[in-house]
Amino acid sequence: MPLLILAIVIAVPLIEVGLFIEVGGALGLWPTLGLSVLTAVLGLWLVRLQGFAVVTQARSQLDRGELPARELFDGICLALAGGMLLLPGFATDALGALLLLPPVRGWLFARSRLRAERLRMRTRVYRDGEEIYRSGPEGQQRRGGTIEGEWVELDGEAEPPANDPGRRGDPPRLSDRNDS
Repeated sequence: MPLLILAIVIAVPLIEVGLFIEVGGALGLWPTLGLSVLTAVLGLWLVRLQGFAVVTQARSQLDRGELPARELFDGICLALAGGMLLLPGFATDALGALLLLPPVRGWLFARSRLRAERLRMRTRVYRDGEEIYRSGPEGQQRRGGTIEGEWVELDGEAEPPANDPGRRGDPPRLSDRNDS
């Protein structure tokens, strides 16, 4: 992973310089600089516009008691798009512009959600280096080992026995609260 980050940090400026040279050679210095400023201003205006829409959708979902996962993802994508559009360069502007497109964000959201579900579905529990429980796409499986425990059945308001080693005093009751 660190090598990938290093490659990106080196490659992005080199690509941007190359694109500036090519576009500058075709259009000239001032039109190239003007185009760079124009893409930044136009892109940030679109980020602001879409950002307000995402916040409005997230609020309405929160009001309905739903988790606005897609809206949060869209907000992160719009923040990244704004950062890329602020950077001078045509490659970062193109990536930022792609993140402004709702179908692209939808595709990225679906891919990241699928990846998260795959990661979440795989659970393994080990004890003393031995796998004793596994959960995954194939279902739940218990393997070897026994988890020992003790239990006491309580009837109604019955308290655990006073000699219970796990007992740590009586829990506070509502009538014992001191609200002063």
